[in-house]
Order: sequence, then structure tokens, then C-alpha cells
Amino acid sequence: MQLGYNEIMIVSKYFEDINDFINLEMGVKRFRGNMERFHFNPIPLNQHSRKLFPNIETFHIYNKENEIFEDGRIIKQIIWYDVSYSRYLEEKKEMNECKNIEYTEEDRNKYGNTIPIEVKSLGNRCFRWCGDINTN
Repeated sequence: MQLGYNEIMIVSKYFEDINDFINLEMGVKRFRGNMERFHFNPIPLNQHSRKLFPNIETFHIYNKENEIFEDGRIIKQIIWYDVSYSRYLEEKKEMNECKNIEYTEEDRNKYGNTIPIEVKSLGNRCFRWCGDINTN
């Protein structure tokens, strides 16, 4: 069995850095243009590597230090690092997606003691000084 274009895209989603993508395209003539098939970035990008993924429409932001590109082609962002519930609500208005939403003490003070369904974790001391916690 040989890997086709779809299979190599699935495999290359798990590459760890840009060199893996470059080595694939340089080493296997049949897979040249693999990076051009991606409509999202499977790895964090910089100014150089962004040019190698020209068709990105959904931009994944893996950590706070990732470079963010506003080049007009990107229509949606997906944020993978922890963001507060308040930040999530702001991103949601922009049609962006947050994968790891944290309910912070500030969120609790603003939105109340009921943890929203979207929340994945509680921030440190989120319920500090809260004396009216109930469970159902």
C-alpha cells in the first residue's frame, strides 16, 4: 500500500516542526505541494514558515508566544492555550474558537458562582473567599 495525498496530509498533521514538512517535500517528489493543501496551520508558524502555507484560512494559536498573522486570508482563529472565560466571550464575538477555557476568580466575581458549560478548568483561587457554594 502506498500513501496518497490525503494520507500524507493526515500523517504530516503530526509533524513537530517546519523541517519535517520541508524534508517530506524535498525527499519525496510525489508529495511536493503538501503544505499548499493545508487550510490550517498544523504547527506554530513564523514569518518564514507562514509563506510555505499559503492557503491557510483557519489559524491555530498553540501558545501565547506564537506569532499571529493578520494577512487578510485568515478568517478564523483557534486558540489552544488557556484563556479566561471573559476572553473566550470576546473571541466568540469575533467568531474565533477557544479550546481551553479557564474560569478565573475575576470571571466568578463578574459572572457568578455557576460555572459555564464551556469551561474546562478552574483558575487558582477561583472560589477563594466564596462562602455560598452549593452542589446539586
